[in-house]
Amino acid sequence: MGDGGTSVVRSAGRHTAGYSIGGRGPGSIQLVRHAATVLLIAAVSAGFLWLVWLYASGLRDPRYLDGWVLAAGMSLQLGFHIAVRTARLSPRSAARWKKLHIFNGYLLVAAFVSHCDFSLPDTRFEWALWAGFVLVTASGIVGTYLAWALRAKHGVDESLGLARIPARRDEIAQEVHAVVSLTFPANAAISLPAPPYDAWIAELYTNHLQGFLEGPRHFAAHLVGSQRPLKRITDEIDRLAPYVDQRNKEKLATIRALTVEKDRLDFARVYIGLTSGWLFVHVPVTYSLFVLSVLHVIVVYAFASGSG
Repeated sequence: MGDGGTSVVRSAGRHTAGYSIGGRGPGSIQLVRHAATVLLIAAVSAGFLWLVWLYASGLRDPRYLDGWVLAAGMSLQLGFHIAVRTARLSPRSAARWKKLHIFNGYLLVAAFVSHCDFSLPDTRFEWALWAGFVLVTASGIVGTYLAWALRAKHGVDESLGLARIPARRDEIAQEVHAVVSLTFPANAAISLPAPPYDAWIAELYTNHLQGFLEGPRHFAAHLVGSQRPLKRITDEIDRLAPYVDQRNKEKLATIRALTVEKDRLDFARVYIGLTSGWLFVHVPVTYSLFVLSVLHVIVVYAFASGSG
């Protein structure tokens, strides 16, 4: 195979342009934006607590103020869930709503702490409300981290979807096998035996790549963000590259790029799967908490009117 084999290598390489081991973290601009957001949340939360303190200083019950702020914020959060489930948002609007949803969720922590008066609940019903809010907040933080990890750690598109991953993984396995199977004719002007480049690459494939490409691998490593398993494989490829000719270097470069892409798919499979499972916790608890909050408001005003 002459130019045809080289074109196959280039065709496979085009799918993997721009891939490297490990994704780049957020740039300096993103870090500044995150820092500004954190400072804004802290400032608004502190301002709200100060407002509640002023309200209490006027000999008024601050629980009605922070309670209704908490109720309004939770209604906004519930509205986000309903809008997403009914698919009434455009992709751009959904992204904006998502940012508002996360920002509002962190602000509600200050309202919740204030409403609890910095103390633990007394009754079982209050404990149910307290546990529900803590679980919603904790699951929300986990969901935010999972979404960030997909974008920042490996640059994986969140819209990829679990259904697409197995098909692309099989395509990568076939492309790597096709590249490994390529053979280049030896130079007829040289009477010495040609170096066994193809045999070396085939051995590399059998010992280090074939099992990796056959299915999802390294779940635990991806869960903690470790890339040691991938580095071991790419190190084997890099160690062989200096000992082969230019055309086989191109083969190894293509194999390496496809290997990195396959590792990214495995990473995406772990985090997209976790994100899907996370929704089964965050969304039902959010609805349950909203129902409990409505009951809480009814009980509070029923007792307030009865005591009057």
